[in-house]
Amino acid sequence: MTLHHYQVSELPDRKQRLDLWLVQQMPQVSRSQLQRWIEQGQVRVNDQGCTAKKYEIQEGDVIQVLVPEPKALDLQPEAIALDILYEDDQMLIVNKPVGMVVHPSPGHDHGTLVHALLAHCTEAGTPSLSGIGGVQRPGIVHRLDKDTSGAIVVAKTDIAHQHLQAQIAAKTARREYLAIVYGKPPTPSGTIDQPIGRHPRDRKRMAIVPETAGGRRAITHWQIRERLGNYTLMHFQLETGRTHQIRVHAADQGWPIVGDPLYSRGRSVGVNIKGQALHAWRLQVQHPQTQDWIKVEAPLPQRFMRLLQVLQQRPG
Repeated sequence: MTLHHYQVSELPDRKQRLDLWLVQQMPQVSRSQLQRWIEQGQVRVNDQGCTAKKYEIQEGDVIQVLVPEPKALDLQPEAIALDILYEDDQMLIVNKPVGMVVHPSPGHDHGTLVHALLAHCTEAGTPSLSGIGGVQRPGIVHRLDKDTSGAIVVAKTDIAHQHLQAQIAAKTARREYLAIVYGKPPTPSGTIDQPIGRHPRDRKRMAIVPETAGGRRAITHWQIRERLGNYTLMHFQLETGRTHQIRVHAADQGWPIVGDPLYSRGRSVGVNIKGQALHAWRLQVQHPQTQDWIKVEAPLPQRFMRLLQVLQQRPG
C-alpha cells in the first residue's frame, strides 16, 4: 500500500464532495475507483476514517488515500517499433503514431503502446514500468486518443509517475497541439473555458456539460497559425486535460477537427487522411530527479503534412 497525502488549501464558494475533489487531485484514478476506496475505508479525513463519498470537504482538511499496490502484470510484451523522443532511467517520451491505442481496453487487448513499452523497457534493462497507473496502464501518465498522434510521456518508476502526474494536476506541464479544423475562427487567438462531461445520450462521446450536472472545468488556449480558405491551422495549448478536450471545445465553437470520427461526422475535406488532423506537437515537463525542464517536439506526420500542403495549394 502507498499512502498519498493531500491538504485542501482553497475551495470555490460552492460545496464540493470528497470523491469529486479527489478526482481532481488524482486524475490517473477513475471516479468509480476512488469511490470504492472511500467505501472500503482507504480514505481518511483529518486522521479519521471516512466512508462517505458525499462528505463535503472543508478548507484545511487533511486527506489521506491508501492506494493498493498494483497486481502482478499479466500483459505480454510485444516488439513494436517506437519513435523515442527522450529517454533515461526515470521516464521516456514517445512520438505515438495515429491508430495506436495507449493502453489495453475492451476490444484492444494487443498492439497498444503499453504492450510496446513493456518490450522496449525490458530490452533496455528496465524489467518493469511504473505500476501506479494500474494493472492495464503501467507507466501511463496521460493519454492521447487512438487517432491523435504525437508526444506522450511515460514514467518508469512510481516516484517519476507521481511527480509527472502532479505536474499535470498543477498545470506546470506544457502540452501543445497543432490541428487543422473546418471553419474560420473570428479572432487571432482566444481561450475556451467550458466544462466537459460524458454526453448524456451517447456514452462514447463527451460534451459541454455544466459542473452542476457532473461536468469538470476544462480550459483550452488557442491561436491561429494559418488561414486556409474554409479551413484553419490552429495551435492549441491545454491548461486542463479532460477526455477529448480539444475535440469537444473546437467542435462546440463550430470548428471541428478535420477527420474527427466523433465530432465532425458528415464532413469531407476531399483528401484521404488516416485519423484526425490533431497532433501533440510539443511537450514540456520537469524531470522528476534533476528538476531540469525537458522539452521535446514531435515532427508532424506525413499524413498531416500532406493535408496541409493540399489546403495551402487550394485557391483562397
